[in-house]
Amino acid sequence: MNESLATAATLRGVMIQIPGSQLLLPNAVIAEVLTLAESEPVEGAPDWLLGKIRWHGWQVPLIAFSRLARTGTPSGTLRGQRVLILKALGGNPRMPYMAILAQGFPRLITVPKTLEDLGAAGEDIPALKVRYLDEEAMIPDLEQMEILLQEVLGG
Repeated sequence: MNESLATAATLRGVMIQIPGSQLLLPNAVIAEVLTLAESEPVEGAPDWLLGKIRWHGWQVPLIAFSRLARTGTPSGTLRGQRVLILKALGGNPRMPYMAILAQGFPRLITVPKTLEDLGAAGEDIPALKVRYLDEEAMIPDLEQMEILLQEVLGG
């Protein structure tokens, strides 16, 4: 993931606020941005898996990436929070989408090829830390997140 970002031409990205940090994702992986909907809990799931939401006939797992990365917890009030529906990259026909909880609306940016690599976000955290201009952000490893979800959801 690191090398492809460093050598790629500029691309459109989305900066997403989460508690205690922000995420940087390619614009192309975002299917839709929604207001937060009720989620159905998943029994025995880790705290970062908030449940599943219904979206266009799919049961989409909803992730609190801030809990997964241990940067903070979503506030008790979910007003102003958004859900980003992401296209899954792993090719699992049973889980073509996943969702991330965000604070407010994502910000569209142009990502330069001079993105500074700050290393892994932490042990067992599926993300890379980078610096964009004067801001630090994490780039989630979406394939690793899918693997984590499949382990939790059994498929």
